[in-house]
Amino acid sequence: MRCPGCASLENKVVDSRTARDGDAIRRRRECIACGARFTTYEYVERTQVLVIKKDGRREPFRREKLAEGVTKACEKRPVSRDQIEALLDRVENVIQAMGQSEIESRDIGEAVMSELVQLDQISYVRFASVYRDFRDVNHFVDEIKRVFESRAEGSD
Repeated sequence: MRCPGCASLENKVVDSRTARDGDAIRRRRECIACGARFTTYEYVERTQVLVIKKDGRREPFRREKLAEGVTKACEKRPVSRDQIEALLDRVENVIQAMGQSEIESRDIGEAVMSELVQLDQISYVRFASVYRDFRDVNHFVDEIKRVFESRAEGSD
């Protein structure tokens, strides 16, 4: 691992612990050449999944792209970065558990929405409005009614 300060390859691990609920290892390293400390993460390399878009195009699944959409939906809401990362981890695990090399974007969107509705209902409606391409206020009203109905059913 190259030091971000001086680019030396000589460093030592000073601390190591699990991260992301055991799905990764976080390592604190110290550069032997310049003494700088930095953090690295080690993950299991997963199979590359292709996302089938609505128009039929295929592109590699990118967690960063999904994170942008979820972060935008959660903007100015009481949702922490850690909660968003945990949501993304759960969605990514669902995708990997399907064991398919290709997955439709619709399935990813549904997985995100099932997580978001439990996390923050406003963020859920925001995400759904973009994902489901709401055309007018009636679509918002219908989706909000669905959230209330599912919430009422859950509390019975």
